[in-house]
Amino acid sequence: MIGKTSLHAKLLIAEMLLTGRKRTFTDVDALHKSMGPRQQRENALPPPAVRKQVDVDRTEVHGHPVDTLRPRANATSRHVLYFHGGAYVHQIQGDHWKFFARLIARTGCAVTAPLYPLAPGSHYDDTLSMIHATYKEVLGEVDPRDQVLMGDSAGGGLSLVLARALRDEGRPQPKEVVMLSPWLDITMTDPALPEYDRHDPYLGVTGLREAGRLYAGDLDPANELVSPINGDLRGLGSLSCFIGTRDVLLADARNLYHKAKEQGVPLEYWEYGGMFHAWMIANIPEAKHSLDRIAELVTR
Repeated sequence: MIGKTSLHAKLLIAEMLLTGRKRTFTDVDALHKSMGPRQQRENALPPPAVRKQVDVDRTEVHGHPVDTLRPRANATSRHVLYFHGGAYVHQIQGDHWKFFARLIARTGCAVTAPLYPLAPGSHYDDTLSMIHATYKEVLGEVDPRDQVLMGDSAGGGLSLVLARALRDEGRPQPKEVVMLSPWLDITMTDPALPEYDRHDPYLGVTGLREAGRLYAGDLDPANELVSPINGDLRGLGSLSCFIGTRDVLLADARNLYHKAKEQGVPLEYWEYGGMFHAWMIANIPEAKHSLDRIAELVTR
């Protein structure tokens, strides 16, 4: 387990608790209200501060926007395909773009972020079809040794699902699959969840279970296409996982750790004491520490 919780992180957690951020994921009606046009808009763009730092190119895949951010100097051949979090129902957020800019500044990589189809308007099959097509169009001609799949929360799950699909097609694996607070089991049935839920200042089991139901549609939520913890981890690129102990998805991360060990699959596992969901993309000391590790994964 990594370090003590910084004052900055403690203040951010206190703010979450005081403002009731968790309400969205503790009540089904609140979750549905949160899935309005603002959260699901597809014209989300990097904020001006980010656009001043990097070049941004927008294309479309299957009718959905795909943004590629590139450094203006000191570019390398590494290319990160990043899937944002949001429980499959919420759109990319400002902190994602800022994280991309920091990662690009550290590594010289390019970052491509597809604004993939969201539930309830779309289901898993639409999303997986779009991200698979994005991989082929954006990274299809990139040397696999320069490819990195990365994502937070739901996007961490998508990274693992895509890596497995590429393996099953007989395609070369991206060199890294980096999962940040990954959501790997949408059934939300692990017996440890009630305890983790009590300590999480942001996510909740009730809302996540509903979001997973909307995303899966008619598919069994335990199917490995939507709950990738249930699939085989062998034959994939180098796997790494970052998680905090105040994250309800700690259950998924620890299950991934044990499954990798059982299957003899190397996994770089980073567990940060006292940290909340997806802290890696926030502007706090722990995020700076994790960025050091993530940058090493991208560049090694």
